[in-house]
Amino acid sequence: MFRSPVAFRSQVFCLALAALFAFALPARAQQPTPEQKPPGKAAETFAEEVTLPEKTIIYFKGTGNWDAAFETIVDAFKNVNAFLAKQGIKPAGSPMTIYTSTDDTSFQFEAAVPVTDAPANAPQGDIAVGKSPSGRAYKFVHHGSYDAMDTTYEAITNYLDEKQLEAKDLFIEEYVTDPVTTPEDKLVINIYVPIK
Repeated sequence: MFRSPVAFRSQVFCLALAALFAFALPARAQQPTPEQKPPGKAAETFAEEVTLPEKTIIYFKGTGNWDAAFETIVDAFKNVNAFLAKQGIKPAGSPMTIYTSTDDTSFQFEAAVPVTDAPANAPQGDIAVGKSPSGRAYKFVHHGSYDAMDTTYEAITNYLDEKQLEAKDLFIEEYVTDPVTTPEDKLVINIYVPIK
């Protein structure tokens, strides 16, 4: 049965909020098992335990609908990039989306860019300065379009369930390739699920 990326992002988030992984999603014929790597990604480890360092970030805080999620996120990064350019601030790492709340139709997020230091002139309006989530997490990698992330999120959900990992109530997509300039089918996205 086909499931949209919305369902899996929402499922990961709901599992984290509930802090219980007592059920498994229905298996798909081409679904990788938790110990397998997604098709075509043999050189990568599917799930890697990492420690996220705390970073100073400049971010745009917003809400969006899953139907236009990628466009919403790209527009948010354009706002952050415009602020950075105006202030003469260079990014100190890859841009990331921090999902702070999701449901079946919408999400709340922070489109964040790491910087070395907080700017002297504090941003105004929807742009703010803060700290990125830190601590123990699991890293997963997605290759390809944003709309095709359903298989990756299904595998993540199954992995967390199988390993009985208790996730925090947020997750992070870090863009190895620039989401503003990279063709969508060429995206490489690190997905971090912070663990309690």
